Amino acid sequence: EIRRALEQMGRGGFSFFSNRFVSQQFSMWHKAIVDICESGEYMSQERTGALIVIERNTGLNEIVGTGTEIDSEISSEILETIFYIGSPFHDGAVIIRDGRVRAAGCLLPLSSNFEISRDMGTRHRAALGMSENSDAIVIVVSEETGIVSVAQNGVIIRKVDNKSLFRMLSIELMPSENEEKPNRKKWRLFGK
Repeated sequence: EIRRALEQMGRGGFSFFSNRFVSQQFSMWHKAIVDICESGEYMSQERTGALIVIERNTGLNEIVGTGTEIDSEISSEILETIFYIGSPFHDGAVIIRDGRVRAAGCLLPLSSNFEISRDMGTRHRAALGMSENSDAIVIVVSEETGIVSVAQNGVIIRKVDNKSLFRMLSIELMPSENEEKPNRKKWRLFGK
């Protein structure tokens, strides 16, 4: 029986495990994206400033070290609590790694781009700086206007509605069975 099982795995039996892993990753990221979007929409309506960094391939251990490590599941309630105006983490960034909140109150590098619009505040400059120095996706909620923006690869898209944010994050974060990443330029089409 062991020999038969090994022969079957050798003929593609690992696809069961691979498909199951992709399915688990898909479920994890789908829930995380829904919670990020829900909290972003709420904080936008309440004009609560937020800075959410989603780690990709570039490790952000140095950035995590500037804040408080949390290691929590993502939920809209946790994100809203972290960025609540009375919270000690309110002015820092949240780092999301592998679908979990890894740290809060983190300090990000500011962009040195002198062509940034003057109506962008410190959170936007930090989001842009982080996206210039890594492949992270950075979501910003403006405390002054409630406008949601997304930064990636040194580009910031402003006035991103909730539906567009969901699509952008799904394109970038949801695993696919063929492991081929979609064209990253597609998400730029979703900004207003």
